[in-house]
Parts: sequence; C-alpha cells; structure tokens
Amino acid sequence: MLVIDEEGNRLGEFLIEDAVRLAEERGFDLVEVAPNARPPVCKITDFGRLKYDKKKREATVRRNQVQVQLKEVKLRPKTDDHDMGVKVRATRSFLEEGNKVKITVRFRGREMAHRDIGAEQCLRVAEEVKDAGLIESHPRMDGRQMFMILAPLRRPTAPRPRSEDSDARMQDEEEGEE
Repeated sequence: MLVIDEEGNRLGEFLIEDAVRLAEERGFDLVEVAPNARPPVCKITDFGRLKYDKKKREATVRRNQVQVQLKEVKLRPKTDDHDMGVKVRATRSFLEEGNKVKITVRFRGREMAHRDIGAEQCLRVAEEVKDAGLIESHPRMDGRQMFMILAPLRRPTAPRPRSEDSDARMQDEEEGEE
C-alpha cells in the first residue's frame, strides 16, 4: 500500500504491518484514504482530529444552507382589490425571502361553476409579482380548491455575520467624515 506521512509527503509503498508500525512509532494512526486505488493509499494522521475536522466542515455546510419553505396564501373568488393587494405584498415578501408560495383559491357552493374566476385570481397575483417570482405550477383544481405554485427568481444569499473588524472600520469612516 502507498503511504503518505502527516505533512503530505509520499513515503512509498509499504506492507500493511510495516505501515502500521511506522504510524505507531510517530504517534499517529494509519487511515485508509483511497481503498479502490491501485495500490491502496493510506495516510499517517490523527484519526480523532480527522473525524473532528470532518464534523466541523459538515456543520458549516449545514449552517450555510438555505432552507426553502412552501408558504401559502389563501384567496377566494370574491377577494376584493384592497385585500388582494395585501395578499400580493405578502406573496412578494415570501418570494424575496427565497420561499416558494402556494396560491390557494377556495370555492364554496355555486362558486364551483366559476373556476375561471379562480384561475384569473391566481394569474393576477402571478402577474403582480412577476419581478420576484415565476409560475412553477399553473392553476389546477384539487377538489374544491384551485392552487398554483410560484417559485422565487433568485436564491437568497445567506446573511454573512458582520465581523468586529468591519464594524470598527465603519466607525473610523464615520468619525473621519465629521
């Protein structure tokens, strides 16, 4: 097997027993990093430290991930203009946060005969927020409800925490202006 030391230098090919003995002499572990390579590659390193670093990297990746949620905005075929404006503002804010939005139009009784009004309501919302989102799924019926899904145009960037250094720099700039 090919052995790499703790600094990343290639030591050469060793028998398994010799490689393990060499790692123990140096006070480290022998970790197989490429088992499918010919010959297999092993590295002399601290296995506990390797696991710790991997765990930290995974935690950082998870922390920086943005979770996309599905928010719902409910309408009726008779929703008036002002109320529609409120729903459009809510839809826009959800899309700007990077969430998908499900527009739901509920029908009751004889309203079922006017599905075209429900589709118009859905498309009206989509038209008013077209700068923030696009239609992912066009209006369709599901029982007594019609729904449509809007997706955000761009993914939000994860907010970066401000460092103390940048805060100090901003204070210095403000004091210089006075």
